[in-house]
Amino acid sequence: RIQAVAERIVAIRERGHALAVVVSAMGDTTDELIELAGSISARPPARELDLLLSTGEITSAALMAIAICELGPSAFALTGPQAGMLTDGQFGRGRITSVSAARVQAAMRDGRIPVMAGFQGRGVDDDIVALRRGESDTSAVALAVGVGADRCEIYTDVDGIYTADPRCVREARKLDTIIYEETLEMAKLGAQVIHPRAVEIAQQFDLPVVVRSSFSDNPGTRIVARDAVEIETTSRVRAVAHDADVGRITVRSVSDRPGLAHALFQPLAEHGINVDVIVQNVSDHGVTDISFTLDRADLERALELVRPVATEIGARDVVASDQLAKVSVVGVGMETSPGTAARMFGALADADINIVGISTSEIRITCLVDEAQAERAAQVLHAAFGLGDRPAE
Repeated sequence: RIQAVAERIVAIRERGHALAVVVSAMGDTTDELIELAGSISARPPARELDLLLSTGEITSAALMAIAICELGPSAFALTGPQAGMLTDGQFGRGRITSVSAARVQAAMRDGRIPVMAGFQGRGVDDDIVALRRGESDTSAVALAVGVGADRCEIYTDVDGIYTADPRCVREARKLDTIIYEETLEMAKLGAQVIHPRAVEIAQQFDLPVVVRSSFSDNPGTRIVARDAVEIETTSRVRAVAHDADVGRITVRSVSDRPGLAHALFQPLAEHGINVDVIVQNVSDHGVTDISFTLDRADLERALELVRPVATEIGARDVVASDQLAKVSVVGVGMETSPGTAARMFGALADADINIVGISTSEIRITCLVDEAQAERAAQVLHAAFGLGDRPAE
């Protein structure tokens, strides 16, 4: 597979394009490295874990550069820091803050092909900092912006972005074009084709992104600004996304007073933990419950932060669940099309799927459901909104 990708890279270069390449780790390498660390320590130091995990991408970069050189062109591998990726220094969840891509640009001007290890950047004291899982996409988009590229092509195991996950919704249809806002919502809601942070950076700098298959020449899906598309994006609902990687924390029976939400969520923000669906019950005799969802991987750490605060503010107790999932409908046309929520809730009710929480934005409606019903909910909604092989309504 590395050789096949190298051949594609060389073919693109032979068509006259200057290019830089970003690679992720092979297969299950990252999981295997995490398992290795876990066999030695239940809680390995974050700095050392980041250094260990970075080797997966570095290995891929070195092998890819070797494969390209075997085909003739000059290529060389770079770590994220060597390529100019600068981060905020938070181990395990670093964010790219800037890109100093002079070395990469100089190589491209000289006709060489730089191959950068994704998922990493330089932190404080020149330490290697890992980004969040799946953020080689972010590395690629950031580098594309840094070198002034005209587009970023992301090659994956599917040939584009679909109206639903084709692994569980057989009728899912590939979208030729989708706008940044819709892609960002889908990425946040569990569509794993591209990382949300990559979409944010692309939108900020108006960088076109193409999601394509590594194994075919299909054109893929273009991610562009809203004013660059016309017909298809007028659909009310364009896609369904579902995500089983959901944890929920509920702080029960706490006094309803000003500053309550800030006291709970400020420690989470300081530790880089994102929360999503937030529900606060109507106050009953001066007390209320607050529930919120977050990535399941952050659940234990979030509980460690929330429990002391809950004790301080006089909550009765804190309970958690890891048996929930999110299912969502997304589309910019929802902004001007009433009735989407009623249709969604009705379809789930007809399928006897219970909703335990709801969150909305202008272009998205999300329902919390039992994890065991997530895939069926996606199938039901995909059919209810007619998102199959014909253009969406």
